[in-house]
Amino acid sequence: MARGIGARALAGGHRLRIADREPSKAESLAAELGSGATGERLAEVGDADLVILATPYQGSLEVAREWTGQLDGKVLVDICNPVDPTTFDGLVTPTGVSAAEEIAGAAPTASVVKAFNTTFAGRLTGSDSLDVFIAGDDEGACMTVASLCEDGGLRPIRVGGLAHAGALESFQLLHMKVQDQIEGNWMTAIAFER
Repeated sequence: MARGIGARALAGGHRLRIADREPSKAESLAAELGSGATGERLAEVGDADLVILATPYQGSLEVAREWTGQLDGKVLVDICNPVDPTTFDGLVTPTGVSAAEEIAGAAPTASVVKAFNTTFAGRLTGSDSLDVFIAGDDEGACMTVASLCEDGGLRPIRVGGLAHAGALESFQLLHMKVQDQIEGNWMTAIAFER
């Protein structure tokens, strides 16, 4: 996901800083993505205006807790799908709470936005336009994420406040669960068409 979202961000003219606990991974991906991308050790947010947690559910919670003081006033994008990838039997979050809401609780001074969770990584690296569903309570933060999407050739679709993040996570659970049946090979997309 970091590769796909990063490529779209760079295509839209944005600067990109990739951070990983293993700096060599971040540096390698930055080199692969090219000009405008840098890689470093996962240590701090720094002057980033927008932080995208391209990590699994538990990792996203951990980073939000660890960086809570650094995320003050930042737009924090949660892309995770809190599922058990071996069974896809359901969401692993507490009943009635989305991963995005948990992350917002862990980083209460950040503006958390749910986005990119209904888009598979392989499709993001292509050039076709995809729908990106966005849920968040902060209008300005949602507009920032929508602009990032548009700049990268994606179509942002606002679905409401952060309370709707759980619906996006459930929706993607079903999308993941049917990949074998539809021979989707993790390359399908959820889209609205006329």
